Amino acid sequence: MNNKLKIAVLLGGTSPEREVSKSTGKGIIGALLNLGYETVPIDPAYGDQQPDFGDWYYNSVQDSFPDDNFITCMNSGLFKEVGLAFIALHGKWGEDGVIQSLLELKGIKYAGSGVLASALSMDKAMSKVMFRHFDVSTPDWFVMNFYVKDNSGIIQKIEKEIKYPCIIKPNDQGSTIGLSIVDNQSEVEVAIKLAFEYSKTVLVEQFIEGREIAVGVVGPDTLPPVEIIPSHRIYDYECKYTAGKSRYDVPAKLSPELTAYLKAEGLKAYNALGCSGYGRVDFRLTSEDIAYCLEVNSLPGMTPTSLLPKMAQCQGQSFEQLVERIIQIALS
Repeated sequence: MNNKLKIAVLLGGTSPEREVSKSTGKGIIGALLNLGYETVPIDPAYGDQQPDFGDWYYNSVQDSFPDDNFITCMNSGLFKEVGLAFIALHGKWGEDGVIQSLLELKGIKYAGSGVLASALSMDKAMSKVMFRHFDVSTPDWFVMNFYVKDNSGIIQKIEKEIKYPCIIKPNDQGSTIGLSIVDNQSEVEVAIKLAFEYSKTVLVEQFIEGREIAVGVVGPDTLPPVEIIPSHRIYDYECKYTAGKSRYDVPAKLSPELTAYLKAEGLKAYNALGCSGYGRVDFRLTSEDIAYCLEVNSLPGMTPTSLLPKMAQCQGQSFEQLVERIIQIALS
């Protein structure tokens, strides 16, 4: 039994990815219990009044929580004797460096990337600035910092710099929430309005036609790439979280040379943002085998059927072994 270390699993939260986070948290909790760790689930959305984490919790949906419950939660006695936090939060206040900074102020170690790397990874535009600086190919883009009803100037900019089709999405959300593929100018206004519902900044990005490839990183090592083959045009929210909507080739059917190249590019992108612990790097691969890095996910989904565990399993590593390895990296 690993009962000398008490691990808090932070899950749920207040972002639009709350339900995804609960699934990740449930998977991590199961692995920790199987490994023999003393485990305490904590949902910061509930402040210091934590729920009973039974099946009802994972199957229930509550749309709105005050953000300041995070502060109440962190200032409570819930973290007494906690030796490590395993962050299963996704989206705002989970992947953006906020919870990481609060944990550091409390002197609690946590798994995954630090404050700055988390913030950079969540900010898609800043990630792309860093990618370009470190010579990682990424689709062309520009950002919108405020919503305007007259989008004629944006349409001209798209047609001049980006071309159609393009992607319009919130700059700091995950799971393709608020994302649209835009094929012509008639679709621009609706896409921009949708994206601004989820962020104060919107990213307009070149759409890369091609294959969807992901590379996992754990510690200093890269994992075998996986190819995601969605039933939709892209790997959207429905394809990610609905059984049967996507299939996965693990490892991806790539030449040894292309596999090595993608793993090297994935590690380069990961290091460009200063990430640590573990993560996932997402690419689009053209028919000419040109790879474009879309983003680095500093807290990827961690259920037994998520992409990173699939890659680890390809190397003969069980879900529990992957979780144990992430814990040991965090402690060291």
